[in-house]
Amino acid sequence: MSFSNQYPRSYPNTVLILIAINVLVFLVQQIAPNMAFYVSLNIVSVARNRYFWQFFTYMFAHGSMSHLFFNMLALYIFGVPIERRIGARDFIFYYMICGILAGIFSFAVFWFTRSYYTFLLGASGAIFAVQLAFAVFFPTSIIYIWGILPLRAPIMVLIFTGIEVFSTVTGFNRSVAHLTHLAGFGFGWIYLLLWFKINPWKSLTGR
Repeated sequence: MSFSNQYPRSYPNTVLILIAINVLVFLVQQIAPNMAFYVSLNIVSVARNRYFWQFFTYMFAHGSMSHLFFNMLALYIFGVPIERRIGARDFIFYYMICGILAGIFSFAVFWFTRSYYTFLLGASGAIFAVQLAFAVFFPTSIIYIWGILPLRAPIMVLIFTGIEVFSTVTGFNRSVAHLTHLAGFGFGWIYLLLWFKINPWKSLTGR
């Protein structure tokens, strides 16, 4: 597998820095609960109050300890190998662009569905993009779900994506932003095609 990369590869532990920022923001949220109003993505806040930074900050805010823990665990497991493979600069561009675009997509959905009281927060959109990249760059890797069930990385990604599609169509667990997850996956797919010149479908299916 080959891909273009015009930047030198460096390893300043970008993933660990991202995790530290997420943890710090969560701790500040516990001290100042009203902070969530300013950093979560909400269409009224953006359209009326011009809080445009929310397209960026929503990725660093989380609703609970478990929400933070599982997102950061996934970011560490899948993000570190990706950062070492493509370099820190390409990784942070990929992570941020996919996350921001997932936020913009979610904003559009909230706007057209008039979800004025919905507040979007969490790194899941960007992390879905990272999981896709992991499966594309390391298609033979084995992931142990719950530490027990072994799955090849591409199978895991396809199953998770299928669950998100099912949940979106059926409305299962409405408290989870399934469309944001799918948007992160979709923008990650496009990014890999355009920037790295990789067809994710070939990598995931071996065809």
